[in-house]
Amino acid sequence: MTLIKRYRTAGLLTLAAAMAFSTAACSNPGKQETVQEQPPGNTAPEKPSNTAETPVPETPAPHTFPLTGLGTEQPVTERPLMFMVENSPKARPQSGLDQADIVYEVLAEGEITRFLAVFQSQAAETVGPVRSIRPYFVQLGEELDAVMVHAGWSQDAMNILTGHRLDHFDEVYGDGAYYWRDKSRKMPHNLYSSVAKIRDAVEDRKKRQEWMPVDLQFAAKDAPAPAGTPAVKIAIPYIAGYDVGYEYDAAAGLYKRVMEGKPHEDRITGKQLTASNVLICYTKHQVLDKAGRRNVDIYGPGKGYLVQKGVAQEITWENKGGAIRAYKDGQELSLIPGQTWVQIVPNGSKVTFE
Repeated sequence: MTLIKRYRTAGLLTLAAAMAFSTAACSNPGKQETVQEQPPGNTAPEKPSNTAETPVPETPAPHTFPLTGLGTEQPVTERPLMFMVENSPKARPQSGLDQADIVYEVLAEGEITRFLAVFQSQAAETVGPVRSIRPYFVQLGEELDAVMVHAGWSQDAMNILTGHRLDHFDEVYGDGAYYWRDKSRKMPHNLYSSVAKIRDAVEDRKKRQEWMPVDLQFAAKDAPAPAGTPAVKIAIPYIAGYDVGYEYDAAAGLYKRVMEGKPHEDRITGKQLTASNVLICYTKHQVLDKAGRRNVDIYGPGKGYLVQKGVAQEITWENKGGAIRAYKDGQELSLIPGQTWVQIVPNGSKVTFE
């Protein structure tokens, strides 16, 4: 039965009392039943739960990028693109190197170094300045089954490109539609392209798009540091003051790159370039002519260091299965997932660690 609310007026109180007496008498003489009304919309209070929510483990990506070891949702079938990027003082800072999977640095003529930036996992919108190609650049690109992107060439380089029927795009001779000039810089230090433009070129010119995969070996990103020489700082002196350095950021697990004692930054983002792995390869360099053109052995085997997680390991390097790899006691060493910089230096170079 419902408990009748009290009313302020005397007449209503009398009526309510009469109705209550009559109802009680009919239902159970001698006993008055009282039922408390629930507020509208209220339900019985729930019992507090002591069960904590169990965190859902992150699902690993079903595929990985072969040149970085990082996860991806789709299988990787597109060929890498290898851009020849200038490193003279007037070309700095460069654009796009921060998005490359692998960057090779190697001496060219004129006592300068040049970058060979390999793109597959990221579609950099600006890469450059783009410059000419050399025979040992071609050899590195051929091993990776990469499409090569350049502006000009040496005759020895062109002989390999044409003789081996390798896919490449040359701004100087017929492929200018896939490049642009930046008017804020002076020629020849102002030529740029992008990953998207070269992918378009591959399709337009009906070049092979499917890749012959190169499988590198990767460790878990949180793998412990290996045994070796402490290497919080690395100094790599190239010829004519092209001094390269790396400084380890333990919190990020990355090496920050330095050029001529200053942070080496990307022109567009302003961010300092970094590397998960620094592979230092000593090899034979031979000057061929008065112009300073060189022959550089990019096949090995040779001595060197693999530097990761603040530690340098002495290694033997060799170009096998499409890429330069590091070996110790006959076993291939794993890379840390992320970007790798390969520093190809002349035998006898005084690389130091701190």
